[in-house]
Amino acid sequence: MPTSFSSAEGVRRAFDTLLRNGPGRSVMLRIHAPATPGDATEQLGLAVPQFQDVELAPVVFRKTSARATAGKAAERDLLVSATSVQALTSSHNFGSAAEVFASAFGVLVDDALLAIASANELESGGQVCGYRLALRETSAATVLN
Repeated sequence: MPTSFSSAEGVRRAFDTLLRNGPGRSVMLRIHAPATPGDATEQLGLAVPQFQDVELAPVVFRKTSARATAGKAAERDLLVSATSVQALTSSHNFGSAAEVFASAFGVLVDDALLAIASANELESGGQVCGYRLALRETSAATVLN
């Protein structure tokens, strides 16, 4: 096995371990449900968009030091394992993690749906080991099940 592969795996495992042993939890990423092949209403844009919630774990959810000010919503940070994002990317036919986060409707934390303001790679030794999502509260953050 090449050295670069084993070091990349080691970095990811170490980051996953940190997330699991910290104040870790799981959250749901709300993404578009796959289209139904041959559905004329979807092809014409007449169907109501469907969403599905996909679990992201392990993650660490934390408040940022910046506070909400008048006209600006409070932001939160979500640290996500690159291992779980890679599994999601391949299982739902996304081209990259950036595509996953750009097309996601938001992140469901408990009963609040938070918008993804930005997504950044976390690297160690030149290897992506996780992602930092900046989440923003929306005006209608509570989600009814």
